[in-house]
Amino acid sequence: MKRKLARCLSLPLLLLSLLPLVACAQERLVEVQVVDLDQGNWLTRLPHAGRDYIEGRPGHRFSVSMQNLTGERVLAVLSVDGVNAISGQTAAASQAGYVLEPYQQVEIRGWRKSYSDIAEFYFTDLPDSYAARTGRPANVGVIGVAAFRERRPPPVAYQPPPSPPPYYPSPYGYGRDEARERAAAKSAAPSNQAADAASSSGGLARQESSAPRPAPQELGTGHGQRRYDPVSQTHFERASWRPNQRVSLYYDSREALVAKGVIRERYYDYARTPDAFPAGFAPDPD
Repeated sequence: MKRKLARCLSLPLLLLSLLPLVACAQERLVEVQVVDLDQGNWLTRLPHAGRDYIEGRPGHRFSVSMQNLTGERVLAVLSVDGVNAISGQTAAASQAGYVLEPYQQVEIRGWRKSYSDIAEFYFTDLPDSYAARTGRPANVGVIGVAAFRERRPPPVAYQPPPSPPPYYPSPYGYGRDEARERAAAKSAAPSNQAADAASSSGGLARQESSAPRPAPQELGTGHGQRRYDPVSQTHFERASWRPNQRVSLYYDSREALVAKGVIRERYYDYARTPDAFPAGFAPDPD
């Protein structure tokens, strides 16, 4: 099944006042996992200091697996190292993304080069990463997904047909039609309350935060070999400009994750931690 790619068109600023207000609580629309394609397994999440980390192996190809958990279409904007995986732009949640059908699972294996092919993701040294090679190394080391619900037209409330005005026989000999017109003229009155109640205003909140890294980043995502991976274009209108869900997975090499305290060695490395009183007798030298 072809994946569907949504291109998001910018709307006039006037339309921002018509956007619905969204709840602050984050929904769970999409399950995100990173798959090591060379080993054939999902990379385990390692929680540390409020973040989820994964261990990447240099040279290994990987994909980002996204599973739609809902019975409706969902838009997922994928960012790798702070770069939009479709357009190559510095990533923003308002940009183009992948449209997932109800309960659909897709694997995004690389940077989108056209509607028919991609350049594979693979773990590499930071200077060789696509972001660094295009002059944007500041956000190397994180994979992000911003998920949106689709806008649905509000249901139309049932309105019964208007009842005809009452008929009153006239003692002065007026006809039926003339009496009806007089009764309708008395009951008619302008009403603008519905239009006033329909007007509303909304705001757009910008939320940007970044925590300093405790240790230098070692790994990044490279621009790998081209492979056939077709998609098609579709239309998707977001329910709001704020993502209903944001996911961030941080990654680095094992050595860097140990240095950051994400991975704790279970055993001491005796080659680096000498023991003053090792057991045994003194052997003959070689």
